[in-house]
Amino acid sequence: PLPSLPENKILVAQHPLLTVANKTATLVCNYTYNGTGKEFRASLHKGTDSAVEVCFISWNTNKFSSNSSKEFNCQGIHDKDKVIFNLWNMSASQTDIYFCKIEAMYPPPYVYNEKSNGTVIHVKVLFLLFLKETPIQTQEPQSAIPLWIMVAVTGVLAFYSMLITAVFINYWQKSKKSMYHQSDYMNMTPRHPPYQKNKGYPSYAPTRDYTAYRS
Repeated sequence: PLPSLPENKILVAQHPLLTVANKTATLVCNYTYNGTGKEFRASLHKGTDSAVEVCFISWNTNKFSSNSSKEFNCQGIHDKDKVIFNLWNMSASQTDIYFCKIEAMYPPPYVYNEKSNGTVIHVKVLFLLFLKETPIQTQEPQSAIPLWIMVAVTGVLAFYSMLITAVFINYWQKSKKSMYHQSDYMNMTPRHPPYQKNKGYPSYAPTRDYTAYRS
């Protein structure tokens, strides 16, 4: 309960904490006023310095009006000695401290309340609810390379390996035969017998030593 006040004073009381689980908040600003004012304005401010005006309402004995900031979905309602601010579609980034301001606009003197302790609005994000509503699709792990491609590549590699081996063996056998014929080469140059150099033998033919055949 709010204490009694002298004339032309406004006092505001707010709940210190408000937890939001469904993105919707209802903030109640209770106030007392003992004055002659007939036209009033109530506004909701965000931040420790009250720099951001979230929304406001104004009323008198004949009409009522309300307006909201572009960054917020807010609507104010006046009900006797309290103002109710309804906020919806709130995000976690809007978690902050909020202050109510009540002003007596007309007739003079203009008065407004001293800054209250404010209400901390804590907006929770329900990850578990999101996970329940959105089923998780699991897929079985797939091999990066299909099995038939691996078998085909292995077969091609084996074929080329056998082909290269066969070519190498064939080349090695030909090289071996060529070396064998070169080592068996015989000197077939004709020779003439000794002491018969002038009997029709070419001058280039060496004399043959027959003494080696005598026993």
